[in-house]
Amino acid sequence: MSNPTGLNSVVRGETSLFDSPRLGTIIDREDLDRRQASTVFRALQNQVGVMTQQTGNGQVSPFIRGLTGQQILILVDGIRMNTSILRPGPNQYTSTIDPGSLARVEIIRGAESALWGSDAIGGVINFVTRSADPLRGNYASPQFSEFYSTAEASTYTRTGFSGWYGTTGITGGVSYLDSGNLDVGGDLGRQPATDYSQYAGDVKLQRMLTENHLLTVALQHFEQNDLKRSDRFLPFVLGPASDGSVPIQRPTVFDPQQRDLIYGRLEGLLPDDLLLADVYSVTLSGMRTKEASVVDRYASNDADALPTRREIGEFDDLGWGTTMSFVKDMGDVGKLTYGTDFYGESINSERVQIDDPTSAGATPSVTDPQYPDDSAADRVGVFTSWYVPLTERLDATTSVRYENINLSATPDFDTIGPQFFKRTYQDWIASVGLSYKLTEEVRLVGGYYEGFRAPTIDDLTANKTFLQNDQSTPLVGNLDVQPEHSRTYEVGLKFNYDRLRLQVTEFWTDFDSFIDRDIIDGQRFLTNQEAFINGTELTGEYLLQRNVALYGNFFYTYGNNTTRKDPLSRIPPTQGTLGLRIDEPSHGAYIDVFTWLVDRADRYAESNLSDVRFIAGGTPGYGTLNVRTGRFFGQSNQHSLSLSLENITNKYYRVLGSGVDGPGFNAVFGYQYQM
Repeated sequence: MSNPTGLNSVVRGETSLFDSPRLGTIIDREDLDRRQASTVFRALQNQVGVMTQQTGNGQVSPFIRGLTGQQILILVDGIRMNTSILRPGPNQYTSTIDPGSLARVEIIRGAESALWGSDAIGGVINFVTRSADPLRGNYASPQFSEFYSTAEASTYTRTGFSGWYGTTGITGGVSYLDSGNLDVGGDLGRQPATDYSQYAGDVKLQRMLTENHLLTVALQHFEQNDLKRSDRFLPFVLGPASDGSVPIQRPTVFDPQQRDLIYGRLEGLLPDDLLLADVYSVTLSGMRTKEASVVDRYASNDADALPTRREIGEFDDLGWGTTMSFVKDMGDVGKLTYGTDFYGESINSERVQIDDPTSAGATPSVTDPQYPDDSAADRVGVFTSWYVPLTERLDATTSVRYENINLSATPDFDTIGPQFFKRTYQDWIASVGLSYKLTEEVRLVGGYYEGFRAPTIDDLTANKTFLQNDQSTPLVGNLDVQPEHSRTYEVGLKFNYDRLRLQVTEFWTDFDSFIDRDIIDGQRFLTNQEAFINGTELTGEYLLQRNVALYGNFFYTYGNNTTRKDPLSRIPPTQGTLGLRIDEPSHGAYIDVFTWLVDRADRYAESNLSDVRFIAGGTPGYGTLNVRTGRFFGQSNQHSLSLSLENITNKYYRVLGSGVDGPGFNAVFGYQYQM
């Protein structure tokens, strides 16, 4: 089971996960190593309440409580990765993080907009990167990791370092991943257009300015090359859509898919007699999201067909931000956390098309870009969160935020031509969570949590065909669409006995302004509708003996669009894991045997029926059998070897809505070195 002991930046303050009313999971560095996490997909897979979808290999869109993309918030070291260009539904940007650079992953399930603002409806994932450790004294620690996966014929290599001397620490590394085509289950062979490569680099410098004040400066770069949308290459492998239509191939390649982040953070302790705060953190950040793509369009699926049009596009989203947070311990009346955050973006975008690109005289001509060039967005928020012990047994945490978002662009709509617009969205968001101590080992938790998401540039300015095989029905942006609002109610029990740790939760989320597609006069528009999602989550472990644990998780999710009386798109099927783990601490050895069980999914939304990622008649249920083992060796246990045997029965499966089939039998070999 992933380490559940504490949360930090994801709840804007250090707290015990057991004591907190929130439901969450922490995946620590040890767990990431045992998972042989060469990609974010491997890092997040099989977490309770989380489904990891892949439209293409090397792309991952995590779902939390049935929501993804624009409706969950991704953070890196507490800094927003979400931008105003996020598309509805799954997108690939969470994959632009190097798992080798991480110290841990913090996951909160449920709305957290009162603390983090727009997008945090389904949940929050905070990727916390490694830092040097001043408590070790002066040290220098080289690091090396190598993983090889047979199903993808892939290699992942990372060389890193960490050290501290005097008042200064430094950590960082570089990595490279080269993935071949994926060998899918059921002896179906390797799936074309699933190969790609990526490289990344990061460095973090820490400096103790005084005994109580720490300055951190960090730089991250991540880039993927020749990254395909696998579903657009494979209409014949993936089969016809659920409505029986045969899609026309529209190959799409991203090169590069790039993310850069630079930030400086000053944090520390303030004098005890200061009335305003005891602890502070101030961060200045800059981020870049760059994407270049080539799309070939065909008129037919004939074997000898040539592309009739090629579109070459690129956008560059440059963002900057600042966050400030403060914590004041008020003794018997609790703890107050408050602060403000600001993020601004400017988007440069261009696209050209080449008609009959295989002919000798073909020349490019300028066409509408994916997003209007020179689009701009900014958001500012002010928040406060008050933890207060109401009685000896009952604690409450209440949070309030004011959020203001401004968007502007000049989209060129097919029907009315170029139209400049400015939109402002603002709202107050609140939440309250309660934690009641039934006994020292059992907590009853519950709460009311409001979610908020302002429309994005994509929501307002979409001017594109809806799906790759439904090119007759365009998706048109709607400048009048309003923000999404949700209300989540949840209740749960947490157990923290010597031998048993367990969370069980029931939640219900109501949307009174869910942004979804609707057909009006033969065109698909984004409009505000009503919807709901409810579900059950269970995760825990039981120590059979001191070093032997039985663990598992289970989650069920159900969602409907009540306006259209249609299932919500991509609601994850019921699924869970069950495993047995044996640890031998003296040699750092372990063996972990587990099964992943997923139910059949056939409650497709109307919009899914013409999408080849959804298997006709329903996505079959499946179960995989998996083993992980490894151990340390060497004079100081600085070496470790690991082996994973995944999908041992070579079962064919596909995660709901993915463009990549699941890997067949896969052996992953790992070697790591760290002083």
